[in-house]
This record gives sequence, C-alpha cells and structure tokens, in this order.
Amino acid sequence: MAYELYYWDGLQGRGEFVRLALEEAQAPYVDIAREDDGTGDMLSIMDSKTDPYPPFAPPFLKDGDLIVPHVANILLYLGPKLGLAPLDDSRFVAHGLQLTIADMVTEVHDTHHPLSNDLYYEEQKDAAKVRATEFIDHRIPKFMRYFERVLKLNPHGDGHLVGDALTYVDLSMFQLIDGLFYAFPRATKRFGEHYPRLAALHDAVMARPNIAAYLASDRRLSHNESCIFRHYPELDKAAH
Repeated sequence: MAYELYYWDGLQGRGEFVRLALEEAQAPYVDIAREDDGTGDMLSIMDSKTDPYPPFAPPFLKDGDLIVPHVANILLYLGPKLGLAPLDDSRFVAHGLQLTIADMVTEVHDTHHPLSNDLYYEEQKDAAKVRATEFIDHRIPKFMRYFERVLKLNPHGDGHLVGDALTYVDLSMFQLIDGLFYAFPRATKRFGEHYPRLAALHDAVMARPNIAAYLASDRRLSHNESCIFRHYPELDKAAH
C-alpha cells in the first residue's frame, strides 16, 4: 500500500523533509492534503475522540493502521524501510543529527514569528528584525560550523553526514540549506566559501536523478511566505 503523508496543503514546511525521502526512494505515497477533502481528513484524525494517541500536529505518516508523527520520528521509521538509514547503531547518530536539524528549523521559523504564532508577521516586525539579525550573525554559523565539522570528521568520508552512503539526513540537510538560500539570500551569499562541504552536499543531492526529477515536477511546491522559510527582505542582511 502507498504511504499516506499528512501535511498542510500548499506548503513545503516540515512535510518536505519527509517528501524528499519518499521521492528519493521512489516509494509510493499520497500527499493527502492535496486530495479532495484531504485537509478535512487530516483534521479528523487529529481531532479523533477514539484514538488514544492522535497526532498533535502534522506532518504525520500513516502506514496501514500505524500513525507516526513528527519529522524525525517519521524518518527514523522510514529510513531503514527505504534504504536511507544505517542498519547498525549509527542509526541513532542519524536520528540525533535529524533532531538537530529540527532545532534549527524551529529557529528559522522564530525569525519571522519571534513573539507569538497567533500574531501576524506584520504585528511583530520590530522583534523579528532583532531575532533575524541574531540568527544570521550567531545561529547560522553555530549550526553550520557544527554540521561542516561532522562532514569533515565522518570516518567514512564520501560527502555524507553519516556512514558511507546517502541517508535521509543528507536529504534533510539539502532542504535546510535550500530554505536558508531562499529566506536569506544576502546572508548566505558566501555560504560555499564558509561551508564548502555542506555546499557540495547540497549540490550533490540536488543533482541526484530522483531528486532532480522531483524538483522539476509539479509535486514540488514552491517556497512561499506562508511557510517556514520566508523571504522578507527587511530581515535579510549580509553575514559578517
């Protein structure tokens, strides 16, 4: 049976980290929110009064009767099934890296919603400028220097974050970097100079046949200002 992916329609968002793994593996899946009344079906599952463990929020994955919530948890589940995760104990290293990516994604979101998710961006622009400046000056370098070091020190080499073959973590790193390029083009203008291994990983993932075909298809939604990675010129600045 096809996997069922539940996420908000019209957004890459956190769902895109799961889509990339499914697309790379050519696994059959249905993006439920893009189906007729798919969003209603998703909300019904979340609002279930009979399931003792309904998902709190999307994305979540349905595989038969099993519902798996949270990006890192979904990828921990899917990785071995799709051939995109180590089969030894280093799968937990991969999971830890994925959780660190999730931490950074949250910080990206908070650059444009630093005060409250219930306020519009326009209601918190001044705070967003402060938060985005701190993110560009301190948080992007802190995270990216770490991931660059992980790539450098991987004993297996080969340009992967874990082991000697592509994993879902490499795909997620591509998405994280791609989102940063969209949201902060000035701040990431010299990204390849500062983080050459990460830039090479991004380009290598983008060139993979299945990923390239996906990026060129109408299944790949565009970045937009309703998503996590938003380009507001007033929040972007050249990095030091």
